[in-house]
Amino acid sequence: GEQLSPHWIYRQTKISGNALIAFEGKADVSLDHMVDLEDVEKKAPIYSPRMLHFLGEFFIDSLETAIAYQHLLVFHLYEALVKQIGAQDFTRRGNDLYWKNRKASVSIATKSPVSVLVHLGVNIETENTPIPTSGLKEMGIDPKALGAAILETFHQDYEIWARARVKVLPR
Repeated sequence: GEQLSPHWIYRQTKISGNALIAFEGKADVSLDHMVDLEDVEKKAPIYSPRMLHFLGEFFIDSLETAIAYQHLLVFHLYEALVKQIGAQDFTRRGNDLYWKNRKASVSIATKSPVSVLVHLGVNIETENTPIPTSGLKEMGIDPKALGAAILETFHQDYEIWARARVKVLPR
């Protein structure tokens, strides 16, 4: 949960400003680091021995826009996974992806004093997870290639949005 904090991307990568990164690593979010109040209430910590993480920080004030970015990111992941292994056994419920009725991802958007933050994690390995989960390893999907593809498609959409904002005349 500590990665979901302002300027974490900058401190780790020296990328300044709006950014979306991907990396692999364990996920072990205890209840005291959770920002999802429903998960805290359910006493549902997050754990995966190996996960593909997407972490974004955008220097805007709108939590609603962050949630839209989160939905776009989740949709890009869903679309990429369906293209690789087919729609059979895949479902998307809001910002959660399921394969064979087992949870494949976690996601959240939140606001800091200076930015909004988005996290999307997709399991790679699933040993000892607290709930029934599925992962990229059992799906036969290369996490590095998937991460690169998602970053590219999100970047393309982000650039389209940026161009759309400046190409119109006010009315």
